[in-house]
Amino acid sequence: MSTLYSEHPVMFKNNPLGFIAAILLIPVLGIGLLILLNWHLRNKSSKLTVNEHEIIYEKGLLSKERSEININSVRTTKVTQSFFNRLFGVGSIEIYTAGDAPEISAHGLPDPNKISELIGARQNDEPMS
Repeated sequence: MSTLYSEHPVMFKNNPLGFIAAILLIPVLGIGLLILLNWHLRNKSSKLTVNEHEIIYEKGLLSKERSEININSVRTTKVTQSFFNRLFGVGSIEIYTAGDAPEISAHGLPDPNKISELIGARQNDEPMS
């Protein structure tokens, strides 16, 4: 099964002003380092993967939460990007199957429009035999 997309949220591109502020806080009792370490661990603890047949979203370092959705059951996707997010090529994606609440909501991912396009393209493909 080939992987079409697999990424963790990014730090600098997702929030450049917060990143710069954390860097500036490093001389203040190392608070900036604690902020950056916490931020890095939160980003590395979540990952969105899209392969030929399913979408997998994993969260957590010590305890894990994993959501798997068959691509054919996706009803709609919603991509949200602020002005700065668009400049840096990052954003949030929500994936809906049924109901009004998203099954997967991932923030700070690189190229969220690519994810939406991959899902749409896989849904339009003929089922493989």
